[in-house]
Amino acid sequence: MTRGDQRRPTAPVAVLTHGSGSTADFVQRALGPALLATGWATHPLQDRSGSVQRVEEALDHAIRTTQARLAAGVSLGAHAVARWAASEAGRTSNIEALLLVLPAWTGPPEDVATLSDVAAAEIDRLGLAEACRQAEDGSWVGEELAKAWPTYGSALADVLRATSRSPGPTWEELGRIQVPVGLVAFVGDSFHPVEVARGWAATLPQAGLVELEQDAPASDRAVLGQAALEALGRAGFVSP
Repeated sequence: MTRGDQRRPTAPVAVLTHGSGSTADFVQRALGPALLATGWATHPLQDRSGSVQRVEEALDHAIRTTQARLAAGVSLGAHAVARWAASEAGRTSNIEALLLVLPAWTGPPEDVATLSDVAAAEIDRLGLAEACRQAEDGSWVGEELAKAWPTYGSALADVLRATSRSPGPTWEELGRIQVPVGLVAFVGDSFHPVEVARGWAATLPQAGLVELEQDAPASDRAVLGQAALEALGRAGFVSP
């Protein structure tokens, strides 16, 4: 639990899941401040597998042990949260709402998923240190990659390859999710096309979508959490 949990010992729990090649630290900084400010305690997960199925397993365990009422994910984490929420375990849980930030594809891995393979090949070619140096291109995303990638060490390329083979939720699964969902997308993001989030928003029974410019979190990563809760409000959910 975070220090925010200690301040709110009876607050409902939100489980947070990060994307492939990312970290629990990032998802806490991105989503945690807005959730803590609106009455949630946060429980960020760290999973370094790059496999959506493995993330789902970790998510299910965390939700059961913390009795969480909200599940949130970024990128691959969003895929895992959506797939889990559509499963029998998700539909019979105490989860009341979802935050899905930057979904990347629907169903079987597609062209966008191959970008993870391309990144893995570059890491193999350049080595981790040089790949991290080149990732730090002056953008906020590059800054975060240069911070997160070294924590994976020599496993990073294999983690990204596992992601490229991981399915997203199917349209049928999305249609089975009965809790309100807040979606966030970036306009012009080739790794997380805005069209994917728009399709999810149109398919989910209760969903709101907020679209941001790619540089919106440059000065404050917490913009992502604020946008996610705004989208959730559009879906009709009020935080505790």
